[in-house]
Amino acid sequence: MIATEKIASQPLTPYATRSDFCQIFERDMNSLYLLSFLLTGDQSPAERCFVRGLDDSTKGNTVFKEWAQSWARRRIIQNAIQMLRPKPTDHSVGGAPSDRTAVHAMIPAEMGGIVELPAFERFVFVMSVLEHYSDQECSLLLGSTRADVFGARTRALRQIGDKAESHRTLVSSNSNEALADKSKSAIHLEAISRPAVLA
Repeated sequence: MIATEKIASQPLTPYATRSDFCQIFERDMNSLYLLSFLLTGDQSPAERCFVRGLDDSTKGNTVFKEWAQSWARRRIIQNAIQMLRPKPTDHSVGGAPSDRTAVHAMIPAEMGGIVELPAFERFVFVMSVLEHYSDQECSLLLGSTRADVFGARTRALRQIGDKAESHRTLVSSNSNEALADKSKSAIHLEAISRPAVLA
């Protein structure tokens, strides 16, 4: 009898409700969509991935409230994997070149390098570097080996580093050209504003 009363007096386990997940997807919409986009590399599948993540999250899963946000992100990742099925031998990138150009205009330059990675490298980079999944977790979710994950991350970091370096060089070059143009303009302005010397 005492044991029954003790169990009855304990608070119910605080599981996340459908409403909790709706609030998470509304509050963190930009962050969750960005995760979808970086994984899929294209707008259309990113939107489908996001919507499926919301749908999955509101189907009465028994998840503790404090885990609900990370669970929602995990569902986004799992949906993206199911949609694209990235493999270590897959060297395709997200979207058509024209689509990527249009999208790059809307995202920071450093994210453009992620989108241009081959699919498997992109997934590994996002999952391990940005989402902090272990190599073991990545290999299980992606159906690959830890060696594949390690190699893909190394290649991704190298490619992103190379792109960042070339971007810095381009920006520096453009800055030097702009400075040279400003100097020429200043000299020209000074020349035409200088009073003529009478002979």
